[in-house]
Amino acid sequence: MDIDLSPEEEAFRQEVRAFLRANLSDRIRDGAISSPSVFVEPDIGQDWNARLNERGWLGYQWPEEVGGTGWTPTQRYIFEKECALAGAPNLTVLGLKLVAPVIFSFGTQEQRKTYLPRILSGEDYWCQGFSEPNAGSDLASLKTTAVRNGDHYVVNGSKIWTTHAHFANKMFLLARTDSTVKKQAGISFLLVDMNQPGISVRPILTLAGDHEVNQVFMEDVIVPVDDLVGEEGQGWTIAKFLLENERGGSCHAPKLLHDLDDIAALAKDQPDGRGGRLADDRDWRRRVAKLRLGIESLEIIELKILSRIAKGQKPGPQTSLCKLLASNLRQEVDLLAVDLFGPVGLQLPTARPLYGENAPAPVRSDKAQVAAARYLNSRAWTIFGGTNEVQRTIIAKTVLGL
Repeated sequence: MDIDLSPEEEAFRQEVRAFLRANLSDRIRDGAISSPSVFVEPDIGQDWNARLNERGWLGYQWPEEVGGTGWTPTQRYIFEKECALAGAPNLTVLGLKLVAPVIFSFGTQEQRKTYLPRILSGEDYWCQGFSEPNAGSDLASLKTTAVRNGDHYVVNGSKIWTTHAHFANKMFLLARTDSTVKKQAGISFLLVDMNQPGISVRPILTLAGDHEVNQVFMEDVIVPVDDLVGEEGQGWTIAKFLLENERGGSCHAPKLLHDLDDIAALAKDQPDGRGGRLADDRDWRRRVAKLRLGIESLEIIELKILSRIAKGQKPGPQTSLCKLLASNLRQEVDLLAVDLFGPVGLQLPTARPLYGENAPAPVRSDKAQVAAARYLNSRAWTIFGGTNEVQRTIIAKTVLGL
């Protein structure tokens, strides 16, 4: 799907394409192709981040006054779409797109001065401490506590499904600072140094064999009061702001279309088992067409959200609709890739990463090697960032008025 661009916006698109041709190296692109997870390994992700930061484009969603580009919503969408179509890796979303907007929207001037430059430089690598063993979809029931003691808080509890906690030196987390009020009202948002006594990280291996997520345990962890974002008890409001950005702050459709186009192209050389080509099989073509229509519909919704943002409005509950649709479409695209390769698509090497000199040799192709791992990894799409059930409830209440 194309939108009508002004001459200035078209010139910007050409500038982005020129940058991608010059800076998106084969190593970075191959690393993205061979990464089954949403989150690429830090060596690939940080390399790409550094190139964007050198160009001044890394904080492309940030206001100019805090180190961002000051781009319009349309420019941001053009940038994300061109990166997706070129096969660029996903950016390190936890720092750039989640905690950074919280810091420059709710944080103190000192917090902005301290943390935002370090996110851009890569000095700080962040993880997110929201979910707990008994507080996932019902996040307000979290049990981690932060008790104030003079000029610091003492934090105790655990967080689970903590992506890249084994790489991170910083965590943003929700903790209960007041247990005497309504549960949503007693939660605060803290910035935590991971490199201190009392923090331990236990790996959780996914179905695909990836070490992507972890459980983090905190015992008498110290957090200076200066690292409280906003006011005590404001954590729930900040969390809703952050999750709205997470669910609707990216354009999912271009990446999905890129992957679908890649699958459709590969099907032209794939036998259908009956002497013909898979690309000519009626049922296969029907599946591809149905997926394409779904993804293009998602892009229309994303563009409507873009229009709201361009008018100075909040993204709104439509972000839950984007999250719901994108999650289901991602799973369907990854299933289509497994079906494309047949038995060869079922290889599931446990070694990581699947790129570089020490990577295991693929059977037939790199894309076939990663197909099953991507399929298994994408099972989590309908859980993380709010389950499908949570998104449907939000849509029913806020969009449909049920």
